[in-house]
Amino acid sequence: MKTDLVEVNDTRKNLKVEIPSDIVDAQIDRVARDYSRKARIPGFRPGKAPARVIKQRFKDQILHDVAHALIPRAVDDALQERGVEAVDTPDIRDVNVGEGQALTFTASFDTLPPFEPGDLSTIALRRPAATVDPQAVDLAVERLRERAARYEPVEGRGVIEADTLTIDLTRNKDAHQDVTVELGSKANPPGFDEKLMAMEPGQTREFTLTYPADYAITEMAGQAVQYTVTLKAIKRRVLPALDDDFAKDLGDFDTLDALRARVREDLEHEARHTAERDVRAELLKQLAARLPFDAPASLVEREVDRRIEEFAHRLIDQNIDPREAGIDWSAFRDSQKEAAREAVASAIVLDELARRENVEVTESDMEAEIARYAERTGRTPVAVRAALEKEGGLSRVQAGLRREKSIDLAMARATIAQE
Repeated sequence: MKTDLVEVNDTRKNLKVEIPSDIVDAQIDRVARDYSRKARIPGFRPGKAPARVIKQRFKDQILHDVAHALIPRAVDDALQERGVEAVDTPDIRDVNVGEGQALTFTASFDTLPPFEPGDLSTIALRRPAATVDPQAVDLAVERLRERAARYEPVEGRGVIEADTLTIDLTRNKDAHQDVTVELGSKANPPGFDEKLMAMEPGQTREFTLTYPADYAITEMAGQAVQYTVTLKAIKRRVLPALDDDFAKDLGDFDTLDALRARVREDLEHEARHTAERDVRAELLKQLAARLPFDAPASLVEREVDRRIEEFAHRLIDQNIDPREAGIDWSAFRDSQKEAAREAVASAIVLDELARRENVEVTESDMEAEIARYAERTGRTPVAVRAALEKEGGLSRVQAGLRREKSIDLAMARATIAQE
């Protein structure tokens, strides 16, 4: 077998391969014999059709099977012989195969050359102060108060601002019953609230609204819509008083001060978590900048695919069909490329750091990680491990843990200033 390795750039390689004709012909004969045993050819008993008839009748399928059998093995042998490791499945192109001739093709792939990650002590980071001011506590308590609001029926008057209404609604010919409408909500159509003012339960109003030409929902922009509204009930949103009774209703708090103390504690915990996340993000950004070559395009594309898939799953979790969400997926893909490139670059540096520093993931590390995942998903560790083994996911978990240990190592050696 003849091979020629061409360096396109620091990471991209083209491997040109030529498999001798005698090996190709032997494989063609093996595949043809297999076809002969299974094929039904008019005029011949099963398994008795001449090889030339089989090769002629099933030429394209046989040559496809031959290439499928020989090419992967040839690529593996060539890479092993040259001591080269591909980071992804090689892209095979320019395949030329036929009886009596050599099989030639080109395999394009990315590699990761060794490099020096540099002195980690020169990484300078700043940890934001995890402080919480009294105003933040006030706002958090007020949000709790908003969530504890109750709705009380209103009698003896018509609709006024900030009321919450129960209505039967017909929009053009589309009818809905027992619709809840909160006056003042941004979701209400422009001018809708004004049409309901002073209505009393039992009354019905008909009116037409013309949506602005620049309305956010483009399907409605500039449209005139006929509404019929029957008011069934008026309620008023009532906030509880900020006192000790309010605190007791929320949980194990004897006083409002005790509730505020817990809120402050939770906010401080969140602030510390945010500070650590910011420090980690800056560390990864600086590590990515230490990659002395461009991140391989195949890995960047794979990371973009992962991000798009993750985003689509989030939409599905919100009962939104990604195909009907009105998203320009091509533009969205382009918007993810820079972040994906940085993520891939930092991961490569972390892997090189792990290799140089002999960072290892123990079986106890794996067991602990699987146990944590099992607890989050409500499954047993045995079931989680079995699923990972079936899907070939244990290596991904191990790689992730190794990178986390490399992050801890880099963080320990970096210089971190406290704001």
